[in-house]
Amino acid sequence: MDADSVVAALGALAQEHRLAVFRLLVQAGDEGMPAGAIAEALGVPNSSLSFHLAQLNRAGLIKQERQSRSLIYTADYAAMNALLGYLTENCCGGAACPAEPQGGTQATQSQERTA
Repeated sequence: MDADSVVAALGALAQEHRLAVFRLLVQAGDEGMPAGAIAEALGVPNSSLSFHLAQLNRAGLIKQERQSRSLIYTADYAAMNALLGYLTENCCGGAACPAEPQGGTQATQSQERTA
């Protein structure tokens, strides 16, 4: 994945509704979801949703497929994995990354404060 594609993908995800749409489609799996079901699940008006879906599609993060009279949207898992790969390519200076960040996770830190 090149830097321009990464910037486009991150830019598309840097908006609350688009991030929610993408996460919902990742959860939906290979079956995907029609636009109406996405709008209903997220409470986003159809007119706004069309804009957000187009942005995610242009960034290469989702795919659309016509099934009869409906457009079905799915997450592009290859693009998602390429983006994650690009972001973590030089993680930890080439050494194995720790399983848990130093200082623990937020949940661990919260538990420690309440104990």
